Amino acid sequence: MAAELQLDSYLARIAYRAPLAPDLATLAALQAAHVDALPFEALDPLMGRPVHVDLPSVQQKLVLSRRGGYCFEQNVLFQAVLEAIGFKVVGLTGRVRWRSAPDDPLGPRQHMMLLVEVEGRPHLVDVGFGICMMDGPSRLEVGPEQRTPMGTFRIGMWNGLYTISAKQPTGWRMMYAFDLAPQIHADYVLGSWYTSTSPAVPATHTLMMERVARGVRHKLVSRRYTRQDGDAEVIEERALASAAELGHVIDDIFRVTPPVPIEDLWERTTS
Repeated sequence: MAAELQLDSYLARIAYRAPLAPDLATLAALQAAHVDALPFEALDPLMGRPVHVDLPSVQQKLVLSRRGGYCFEQNVLFQAVLEAIGFKVVGLTGRVRWRSAPDDPLGPRQHMMLLVEVEGRPHLVDVGFGICMMDGPSRLEVGPEQRTPMGTFRIGMWNGLYTISAKQPTGWRMMYAFDLAPQIHADYVLGSWYTSTSPAVPATHTLMMERVARGVRHKLVSRRYTRQDGDAEVIEERALASAAELGHVIDDIFRVTPPVPIEDLWERTTS
């Protein structure tokens, strides 16, 4: 898969100009640049458009076009990049818990993330969790808080599974639960199909975008735009009043060219 990657085009897309090596400094810098340049967006599922997660399709959309993508697209691309640089990477899947109560049953494997061995230690790496995007790797070590420039995360154990949680102003919030079973590409095709078509998944009926820039986290949910700082404290929050204002936010802040007219997106959102 990595042989198909246009690595120079990817590096130009994320404005990465530093040396490349399979080390922790490179991994952290690449991840931060990736989530700044390639925002989470699920505009295709929202508009009933197909999502393809093979590398050529993902590369055409995220690297060669002015688009972002959701977890399967983002992490398929990032895995190919890391492998091309020389990192040892295993693809994983997780079960999203962000909106779940502690006693809710486990859902399907609808999220993709990566396990990257670097400097002799495994790290959880994820550039596609669009509710709380991670801008740096987390050691696969249960217990300690792990700070990145734009967040604080913690690996835990729950019902025999690993978990990753994000520190929010109201306390810790579990993002997803996962195991270390390696996944193959067919697993991602199935998971992506479910995530992009099921009415039970927010991506099919709610406009969601997120971009993590230096010093600020941008979020768009339906017609509400929010800016947060590195501790997830709200800096600004406002309702968007028109399709034109929505188009301005998507174009200028998220730096995405939508696949459909902005008026169509506006009609698919609620206030």
